Amino acid sequence: MSDTGSGPIEQLAPVHTDDYRPDREGWASRLVLFLRVAAGFAMLKGLYHWSAVCGFGAGPTEVFDAQPLSWQTATVFFAVIDLVAAVGLWLAAPWGAVVWLTGSVTMIVVQVFFPLIYGFQWAVVAGLGVMIVAYLFFAIQAAREQPA
Repeated sequence: MSDTGSGPIEQLAPVHTDDYRPDREGWASRLVLFLRVAAGFAMLKGLYHWSAVCGFGAGPTEVFDAQPLSWQTATVFFAVIDLVAAVGLWLAAPWGAVVWLTGSVTMIVVQVFFPLIYGFQWAVVAGLGVMIVAYLFFAIQAAREQPA
């Protein structure tokens, strides 16, 4: 630790992509693997929302223009934020985790507090909750093994 007075914050430094080495065992490599898996899920989720925007697989009553404005707004938001998060997570960039957490927490809030938009889907809420807890676990463990 340095004498800059930042204290315990320095111990929780993020893992950077140039820190990743496939031959290295430990929590940092597990965190990067988790981020890549989360990036895959975020990419699929973003593409799902873009397919809704573009009308792929939609019936005549399910087209984007026929949906309520709240649904349209939420769908475009998640279509953009999930793909941006996927890129950031794949690169293991600190901003990627922030964007992903923002999108995930927002989806949980939409599911729980605004069920008229997408309907309440407990599997989505539970799945995102588990992924957030797993990310926090891996990030804390990786930060603990970083040299001081």
